[in-house]
Amino acid sequence: MVLIDGKKISAEVKQELAEKVLKIKENGGKVPHLVAVLVGNDPASETYVAAKVKACNEIGFKSTEMRYSADMTENELLEVVKSLNEDDDVDGYIVQLPLPKHISDEKILMAIDPDKDVDGFHPCNLGKMVVGMPTYLPATPAGIVELLKRYKIETKGKHCVVIGRSNIVGTPMSILMSRKSEYADCTVTLCHSRTKNIKDFTLQADILVVALGVPHFLTADMVKDDVVVVDVGIHRIASDKTKSGFRLIGDVDFESVAPKCSYITPVPGGVGPMTIVSLLQNTLLASERK
Repeated sequence: MVLIDGKKISAEVKQELAEKVLKIKENGGKVPHLVAVLVGNDPASETYVAAKVKACNEIGFKSTEMRYSADMTENELLEVVKSLNEDDDVDGYIVQLPLPKHISDEKILMAIDPDKDVDGFHPCNLGKMVVGMPTYLPATPAGIVELLKRYKIETKGKHCVVIGRSNIVGTPMSILMSRKSEYADCTVTLCHSRTKNIKDFTLQADILVVALGVPHFLTADMVKDDVVVVDVGIHRIASDKTKSGFRLIGDVDFESVAPKCSYITPVPGGVGPMTIVSLLQNTLLASERK
């Protein structure tokens, strides 16, 4: 069993990006600028945004964090989006989800300039991805493909089962893995919470991408030997064995599943770090396009 080390690969990608930024500076070019908008104080969002800002600083990007209280109105946030769309210094930006319940995710998403949508969530960018046009790929699926590529995991003709159908991970992941390209070319099955007899599908999988949002959903009896397992889930549970009083687990019961795998991602330290570097790659692309 090989552990797919997202921390190690993300460090490699960040080093490559840092070298590109250095060349931009040496040539007198504009340093890429990423903005993160955070509304409210969701703990997971706070952690994620802080990690993005830290990563920007590490590679030499300019980063701006815009924080607003949870009682911000939808119209006020739309005005912030409008100002970011019009700011030529901003190459790309993200509005961190989830938003407070009184603000429509869809309205905000539709207001973002697709050329600055480095999360790759805007329908214009998702549509381009579907037909294979150059665009910003959603960060988590792009990060997973990068892991498969860096570990040279054979995918052509394999059966890839994706569990979860969100527009952020599951659905775009199923599309990317079915593409005609070197680290794709899979036969893809998309399962979700309403799939009957889901075990029948997972037992057929050569590659399993688990993004259902259910702690320890995938167990050893659901996978065949030598399967490749990518765990996208991340959950905080109480623990008396850590200083913080909690620990992180995924959608996969790692202890029981790992011995049957040829490759598997851990939680934490697997997919998470790759999501952030994919966002940075999209921001560099946005800067180069300008």
